[in-house]
Amino acid sequence: MIKTIISIGLWAALGWLCGAWLGPHTGWGVFSLGLVVMILVSGVQLSRIGRWVSDIDAPPPPSVGPWDEILAPIYRKLRKDKQDLALLNRHVDGIMLAAEALPDGAITLDEAMHLTWCNQTASDHIGLDLKADRGHSIFNILRAPEFARYARQTSWPGPILLHMDKPGQEKTLLVQLTRYGVGQFLIVTRDVTQVEKLETTRKDFVANVSHELRTPLTVLSGFLETLRDMPEESLSAEQRLRYQTLMLEQAQRMQAIVADLLTLSTLESSPHAEGEPVRMSTLIHTALQQGRILSNDQHVFVENIAEDLYITGIETELASAVSNLLTNAIRYTPKDGTITVSWYISEGGHACYSVQDTGIGIASQDLPRLTERFYRVDRGRSRATGGTGLGLAITKHVAMRHNAELTIHSRFGAGSLFSLIFPPARVSTPDQ
Repeated sequence: MIKTIISIGLWAALGWLCGAWLGPHTGWGVFSLGLVVMILVSGVQLSRIGRWVSDIDAPPPPSVGPWDEILAPIYRKLRKDKQDLALLNRHVDGIMLAAEALPDGAITLDEAMHLTWCNQTASDHIGLDLKADRGHSIFNILRAPEFARYARQTSWPGPILLHMDKPGQEKTLLVQLTRYGVGQFLIVTRDVTQVEKLETTRKDFVANVSHELRTPLTVLSGFLETLRDMPEESLSAEQRLRYQTLMLEQAQRMQAIVADLLTLSTLESSPHAEGEPVRMSTLIHTALQQGRILSNDQHVFVENIAEDLYITGIETELASAVSNLLTNAIRYTPKDGTITVSWYISEGGHACYSVQDTGIGIASQDLPRLTERFYRVDRGRSRATGGTGLGLAITKHVAMRHNAELTIHSRFGAGSLFSLIFPPARVSTPDQ
């Protein structure tokens, strides 16, 4: 504004000088010409400003007269706002990336409980398709009566547990609904399938241990009460010896269960075993000697054992696994059955210890659960032969610690084949 006033003043002074020298008409003409020039220059400047307005992100045009003082602060403000907006966008992008990386599912809903956004985890949990499901009611997407009852409450003090049954896949989700913002809702989902399985396993384990120890404890307490309450002369030496033998057997059974539980605990405490080269043929021959005693010459043993084949590992653990597989075959093979024990190296460099029997076999529905603690196909037979129900669980953990694989093939009524397959990295020979 000041520049404009100064320019008008200069043209007025120039017009006055010309008027004083050449006459008033000339002075007024010069002054009018000056005003016209100022108007034309102002028009050009306004035209340049108009072109800038169409591309406001570009710097403003230079030398636009009195408009410089107006455009400069506007441009500085626009540039600062642009920088602030870019920073906010980076923050929003970071928040969205963090939301996508969450191990829990996150779903946002509007006031009518229509889906507005969800992360990938929530899509995996519930089977959402954000493009197709956006704007649809959550009650039409998540069709679970218990969720509908839960979501229609006025408040949600705690989460709800939902069991999602899909073809070939079952999930247990912990779902929490809460309000945020104005008229908006947030659903957080957490996959607790493994937690629920572990809790079920823990409960089963406690129940199984209690059940396994209850029988020998009942027998022990019964015999002790009998011996305490009956007069000493009422029992013959033969009866007393029989009672003591039975009590000893039950005590040894409890001791075997506790020993196997301690072994399992030790195996689970560390995932891998290093150890030293172990000559497996020695362990297998020792297990066969013990197996023949257990068999009492009632079975036929066939041996196919490579003598100079070593496994890097823990000798006591490997001996336990070798013995467990052989003992199981003896216990579940009828009299005159054949048990084939093999120890060899495959063409791929894997070492394999296998025990094949012609026993009673295992039904297909029981195969996946054989390595569970205390799981028995025939509880009565296992107890009668002195089994604790932990042998295969121990063998499985020994295999895992030695990077090996325990495979089980069986057909009901036609025998079974149990194999421990060790990776080439743990196999060695005397030359190596």
